[in-house]
Amino acid sequence: MPVILEFEKSLYELEDKVRQLREFSRTNNVDVNHGIQLLEERIAETRKQLFSNLTAWQRVQLARHAERPFPRDYASRLFTDFLEIHGDRRFADDHAIIGGFAKFDGEPVMFIGSQKGRNLKENVRCRFGCANPEGYRKALRLMKMADKAGVPILCFIDTPGAYPGVGGEERHVAEAIAVNLMEMFNLRVPVICVVTGEGGSGGALGIGVGNRVLIMEYSYYSVITPEGCAAILWRDPSATPQAAESLKITATDLLALNIVDDMVPEPLGGAHRDADAAAKMMGESLRKHLAELRKLSPEELRTQRYDRFRKLGRFEENLPTLPAAAKKD
Repeated sequence: MPVILEFEKSLYELEDKVRQLREFSRTNNVDVNHGIQLLEERIAETRKQLFSNLTAWQRVQLARHAERPFPRDYASRLFTDFLEIHGDRRFADDHAIIGGFAKFDGEPVMFIGSQKGRNLKENVRCRFGCANPEGYRKALRLMKMADKAGVPILCFIDTPGAYPGVGGEERHVAEAIAVNLMEMFNLRVPVICVVTGEGGSGGALGIGVGNRVLIMEYSYYSVITPEGCAAILWRDPSATPQAAESLKITATDLLALNIVDDMVPEPLGGAHRDADAAAKMMGESLRKHLAELRKLSPEELRTQRYDRFRKLGRFEENLPTLPAAAKKD
């Protein structure tokens, strides 16, 4: 059974009617093609109307969809000769972050990505995509390997945040993320970061310092989850949709605010509707940005990356006008 979000129910009901009509036609040898055609036209119109007017909270729900492709799913469709590398050479191998050398269009790249699970057992193993300090240290180890080899780095982000456990605090997760931020600014190779689902707080930033930061159409990128924001500011879980709207965390908001550099389109209805098409769109965007970055020298890449984050965001200052007497004082 497919996972159906609340706002998608009307659409799935129409699709179920089409399936029932096809089954009726097959078992009773009755021609109902005209009825099916009318329903499919209605489905197409309903889907277009529904997904062109999504709220911020509905987009967050799509970003968390249980059937949404994970970074490993994109890697299997975009890359060849993937050689996964394990461990941080300090403590352990963190399954919440995966990575290794691969080939993209025949050229070597370093792929690093967050990883969630499809079932409870997998999610427990990778803590629902929340990395421990050793995950960020493994990612940094891979980045330094790529830097030494002169290979571009592609980071795919899909995490609600770093793991908030006692072990992570004992092994200094904040320090691990801070070191990654510092070291990523010094990399001499192109770095492209893509938010493929959830981009949560420091957990996302730990592998998110790039020359280009992209986001998929139905993903979100935020300093805090809408639920966390609602709990702190409103002290009411029912305010979660309002918090999602206020945080400006959707792809269109982030693009307008200059937080991200480009939005990767998705198939209508979300990447889980057609993972192959979503990967194709992702590949086209990566090729475009990688071609631009490959023209820059190592020093230009470092400078561009630093300048990008120094100029992050867009804001306005509305300062009150002082009375003439006050100006003289």
